[in-house]
Amino acid sequence: MTIAISGHRLSAATALHRGDRTYQQDQVAVYAHGRSPGCAMAVLADGMGGKSGGRKAADQVILTAQQLFDRFSPNGDDPSTMLKQLVMEAHLMIKLTAITAEEEPHSTVAGFVVMPNRHCFAVHAGDSRIYHFRAAEMMFRTSDHSYVQRLIDDGDLTEDEANNHPQSNLLTGCLGTLKEPPVTLNELGPLEVGDSVLACSDGLWHYLSPLELGSIAHALPPREAGEMMIAKARERARGSGDNLSLALIRVEPLG
Repeated sequence: MTIAISGHRLSAATALHRGDRTYQQDQVAVYAHGRSPGCAMAVLADGMGGKSGGRKAADQVILTAQQLFDRFSPNGDDPSTMLKQLVMEAHLMIKLTAITAEEEPHSTVAGFVVMPNRHCFAVHAGDSRIYHFRAAEMMFRTSDHSYVQRLIDDGDLTEDEANNHPQSNLLTGCLGTLKEPPVTLNELGPLEVGDSVLACSDGLWHYLSPLELGSIAHALPPREAGEMMIAKARERARGSGDNLSLALIRVEPLG
């Protein structure tokens, strides 16, 4: 997908793989704004809760994002308010689907909006991440709502140790639980030409360092970059990989 605006264009791609799981519970999408050139939204959801519960939860996140972005007016609406709505409305819809789901459905969310002026706004809940790269250098990464992230913040664990911790998949907040989800908002802009913003699930980032992710995002067009990231994660999972998904948007010069 390519979205052109004065002085630059946005190039975008998504990638999704079931990994070594029986069911695909990740969902991901990128939307170009229908009425405002140069505005785009990426959203990713990592569902949890049985073969049907997790997928239904992730589907609700994507559907809610699409509906809110369709109504969003970049000229007058606040993107952070819209992203907060995404978390809270998807959370409510997931709780409603729990009535008919086979198991209790939950989901993470990682979403961001690139505005026509190249300012980027992001939201996340859970351990799906958003990265901002300038060339290959990581400028920003979201902080997971997870047990091991809390240990890292307290100085009891390093990033490397967290990756191999037996409770690395234990979340402290996500969508669909009894308690309200965390709503962590960040502004990443203004983006420069050559910058990339990546949303990805833990099935991907668990196997690649920020330097590797940034280098791949910088070196290849978004579609090829996504394919390489997925391939490297699959290789390193050695037959025990989770669902994995990503959405990548890069600011490129016109021409």
